[in-house]
Amino acid sequence: MTSILDIDLDYFNLFDDPLDRLNELLDWANRPVDRVVDHHHKSFKYWQQAIAKRSLAAPQFILHVDEHHDMLGEIKPIQYGNFLYFAMRQWPDCRVHWQVNGRIDSPKMWLSDEAWDSVASRFTMGPSCRRGWPKPDIVTVCTSPGFIDESLAAMLVGALCRTH
Repeated sequence: MTSILDIDLDYFNLFDDPLDRLNELLDWANRPVDRVVDHHHKSFKYWQQAIAKRSLAAPQFILHVDEHHDMLGEIKPIQYGNFLYFAMRQWPDCRVHWQVNGRIDSPKMWLSDEAWDSVASRFTMGPSCRRGWPKPDIVTVCTSPGFIDESLAAMLVGALCRTH
């Protein structure tokens, strides 16, 4: 049973204690960060490559910690705003939890009824994942330039390098 922890640093925009929140997530994960990328669809590409190399099995769980749901449509090309929809379509047994405080909107409003129906039963959202969510086999972090203050991003990336 493969699980991915997928963190976007823009998630920490609205916290008074962003470093503490990041450390809580990483302490829960209890593993080092495997890859840091600038744009989120590059995490998806990294997961695909790890699966192709057989260093990772297709995921059954993705904990998507992000200010955005990243399901802004079902039309290619795959990019940072829609990659999570394509991940769910590629891995039809994968459950996704979007961990977010104060969601902006819902993916349902961005996807066609058919596209939403294909993923809705496997998609949940809220400020924390359900109890017993499996620990990750892989951790990816996206820095999301343009969606987070540069100094906050630098502080968080610095913490990744020092402690995890």
